Amino acid sequence: MSKYKSVRGMRDLLFNETQQLNFIIEKARETAKNYNYGEVITPLIESNELLSAKSGDEIRNRMFTFKDLGNRNVSLRPEFTASIARLASSLLKRNQKPIRVFSVGSVYRYDEPQRGRYREFWQSNYELIGSKKPEADAELILLTNNFLKNTGLKNYFFKIGHIGILRGILNQENTDEKIQAKVLQLMDKKEYNEAFKLVSKTSISVFKNLIGIEENNIFDRIEKIKNQLYEYKEAKNAVQNLYEILKFLTCCDCPIRTIDPVFSRGLEYYTGVIFEVQIPKFDISLGGGGRYDRLIELFGGTSNPAVGVAHGLDRIKLALQFQDIKNIDQNFKKVLVVPVTKDQEIKALELSEKLRNKGIFVEFEVMGRRIGKALQYASKKNMNYVIIVGESELKTGMVVLKDLANHEQKSVKIEDLIKKIKG
Repeated sequence: MSKYKSVRGMRDLLFNETQQLNFIIEKARETAKNYNYGEVITPLIESNELLSAKSGDEIRNRMFTFKDLGNRNVSLRPEFTASIARLASSLLKRNQKPIRVFSVGSVYRYDEPQRGRYREFWQSNYELIGSKKPEADAELILLTNNFLKNTGLKNYFFKIGHIGILRGILNQENTDEKIQAKVLQLMDKKEYNEAFKLVSKTSISVFKNLIGIEENNIFDRIEKIKNQLYEYKEAKNAVQNLYEILKFLTCCDCPIRTIDPVFSRGLEYYTGVIFEVQIPKFDISLGGGGRYDRLIELFGGTSNPAVGVAHGLDRIKLALQFQDIKNIDQNFKKVLVVPVTKDQEIKALELSEKLRNKGIFVEFEVMGRRIGKALQYASKKNMNYVIIVGESELKTGMVVLKDLANHEQKSVKIEDLIKKIKG
């Protein structure tokens, strides 16, 4: 046994797991193309100042941070949005609006490892920069709906809120911005009593009323939320904005289960709509996002409204397994080519390349095993066929094709092999 193990919270993804993850990444890229989001690649390491600026304590305290050899404070990215905001304030600032950006890769947070929570994990990320209209917010939610549908996931649903509701109340009560961030964090964790210690009595009363709202119809729920905010103009405007977004979503059969007025997602940079997506009986979010209209300006760009979403690809993989959805295409044929003796190796290798060029998945026997051992290997690897290249068959332009499913074998002309294998 090796004395070296992977670092706690980091994982090696072996063959099947990598195939499943790549399937989801492929669907994420297809979704980006369908919505015309251009892919960018950003650095894995960014300045700590950039990544800390508006991440919120929950993420800020869990970043992998160190000094590089130039004595600069740098961190492994905990998400993509800060990097995209940096791009939008620099290299992309002259691009015509709206700018639609897609990125995918690994991100890092020092969380306690558990189901669906790792210290290195994969995300796909979409950002729409330059529009403050509700259509833009709706697009990111509909994009998420489209992506998850294409992975094969079932019964997922959206939880939607608006950070402007709580912010509007707290702003009108002149609550300090740092206190606001703490209150939002506590409310998001449902630690309501702790949050109430930090706000005015008037705010407590309104917060309690918002928490207690129950209504199945989302538009009736919106109306009840609005009725609790009679004195809070900024918060009422947030509810109206949420109503306009929901009109776009309901016309497109988007599965919305919950409208939550005290939901905040734990990131300080959100300024508008926020959302998460989940499945029943699976207690972790599969992705989420929201509007951040002031983040790009914070990094030296011009004022630029933006909305984005990140999807947890490892969690989506787990959710597909949880629902027992097998979505990897296994219809391709796999073949092992085996020369009988050393004299047939060159011909067998040449044949392998010809088959690969025709789109057939081919392994060439490189271990020098006898036919019996090679057949055992092919069977354990769930291959479909073994091609045996022998001297006597080659003289007549033929090889032996063994079908491992029905254990039949026959001599086949080399020019007929592709037709026989592909069926």
